[in-house]
Amino acid sequence: MDNTKVVGLVVGALLVALSVLMLVPILAELVANSGDWQAFLGSAVITGFVGGALMLANQTEDRDLGHRATFLVTVLSWLSVGAFSALPFALSRVGMSYPDAFFEAMSGFTTTGATVMTGLDMTPPGLLLWRSLLQWVGGIGIIVTAVAILPFLRVGGMQLFRTESTDRSDKVLPRPGQIAVAIGEVYLLLTLLCALAYMLAGMLPFDALNHAMTTVATAGYSTHDASFAHFDSAVIEWIAIVFMISGAVPLVLYVHTARGTGETLWGDPQVRGFLVILASVSIVMALWLAARGDYSFFTALRYTAFNVTSIVTTTGFASTDYTAWGSFAVMAFLFLMFIGGCTGSTSGGMKIFRLQVLAMLLRTQIRQTLYPHVAQTLRYGNRTVSRDIVFSVALFVFVYLASMVVVAMALAAFGLDFITALSSAITSIANVGPGLGPIVGPAGNFAPLPDGAKIVMALAMLLGRLELLTVLVMFSKDYWRE
Repeated sequence: MDNTKVVGLVVGALLVALSVLMLVPILAELVANSGDWQAFLGSAVITGFVGGALMLANQTEDRDLGHRATFLVTVLSWLSVGAFSALPFALSRVGMSYPDAFFEAMSGFTTTGATVMTGLDMTPPGLLLWRSLLQWVGGIGIIVTAVAILPFLRVGGMQLFRTESTDRSDKVLPRPGQIAVAIGEVYLLLTLLCALAYMLAGMLPFDALNHAMTTVATAGYSTHDASFAHFDSAVIEWIAIVFMISGAVPLVLYVHTARGTGETLWGDPQVRGFLVILASVSIVMALWLAARGDYSFFTALRYTAFNVTSIVTTTGFASTDYTAWGSFAVMAFLFLMFIGGCTGSTSGGMKIFRLQVLAMLLRTQIRQTLYPHVAQTLRYGNRTVSRDIVFSVALFVFVYLASMVVVAMALAAFGLDFITALSSAITSIANVGPGLGPIVGPAGNFAPLPDGAKIVMALAMLLGRLELLTVLVMFSKDYWRE
C-alpha cells in the first residue's frame, strides 16, 4: 500500500476540526438557555481526543498520498466524520439511540436530508443548528472532493470536468487548492444572500440561517416538522427555488463567470439541460393538477416548481404532501429521484451530464446504424468525449442502478414493504431525502424503520455521495495487494 500513516494523520486532523465545529452550537444553547450544551462539550472532548491521538500516532515526514491511499483517506474521512458527528445526537437530552444518531448524522453530512427526528419545533436550538452545520459542511465537502480528488480517480466520467485541464482555467486558477478556495467563497456568499432573502421574506433570523445553510447545500433539513409548509409563503418558496438551483449548478462556473474565463453559467450544456428539465416537468405537472381541478394553474405551479426542484436537486424540502396528488405524480417523483443536479455542485443523484452523455451515445448509435460508413464523433459542448469517458459513464450508471437493487433487497429483508424499500434505497443512494409511501414519504420520516435498515441506509448514503466506485474499489483484492 501507499503511505498509510498519512491516512491516519488526515483523518485525525479532520476529527480535531470537527471537535472545534462542535463548540459552535454551544453558543446557541447558552443564548437560548436550553441547558443541552454539555452534550456538545462532551462530544467535542471525545472527538478531539481521538483525533489528536491519531495525529500523534501517525506523524511522518513523507506526507505524499499515493494513488490507492487517496481512495482510503476519502472513504475513512467521510465515515469517521459521520460516526463522530452522531455523538451530540446520542448524548443530548433528545435521547437518541446510536443507530438513530448515526443515521441522522450521516444523512446530514452526506446532505441526504432523511431524518428520524420528530418534534423539531421543540428541539433544542443547538441540535437544530448542528444538523444544519453538518449539511452545510457536507455540501462544500463534496464539492472539494469532486473538484480536487474524484476527477483524478476517473470516477464515473468525472474526468470530463477536470477544470484545471483547459488552457483558460490554467491561466486563472492553476491548482485544485485555489479552485477549492474560490468555490468556498462563492458558497459562503450564496449562503449569506439566501439567509438575507429569507429574513426579508419574513423568516426569523435563526430559521433563516438554518434554512439558508441547508438550501444552498441542497440538503433539506428544516427546523420544523412541516418543513416549508410551516411558513406557507409563496415568496419564501420561490426564494428557496432560486437558491436550490444556485446550489445545484457547478459552483466553479460562478468563478469563471465572475472572472470572464471559461464557460458561463448559461453556456454550460449541463446547466441548460438541468433548467429545461426543471421547467418542463414543473409546467407539465402544474397543467395536470390544474386540469384535475386540485388547484388553479399558478398555485399548482408554485407547488410543483418547489417540490420538483427540491427532488431533482436532491434537497428534500417539502411544501405539501405530493404523494396525495395521485399515481401519476408519485410515478413522476419516483423517476425524478434518479436525476440529480450538475457535477461540481452540492447536489447528489446520477447527475445531468451522465444522462446527457448516454443520450448522445444513443443518438450516435442510431446514426451509425443508418450511416455505417460515416465516422461519428461524440461532442459535449465544446469538448470531444472519448470512448473512455463513455465507458466510464455507462459503467457508473450500471453500478448505480445495481446498487439501488442491492440496497432495496437488503431493506426488504428487514420487513419493509415494496414501495418503502425501493424508495428508501433510491433516496439513500441518490441523497434525495424523503422517500415515497405513508411511512417514509414527505409527510412521514424514517423513525419507524428497524435499526438494521437505518444502518444500511446510512452506509448507502455514503456510497452514493462518494460516487459509488470510490467506495467499491476498496472491496477489490487488487486494491489491498502489495
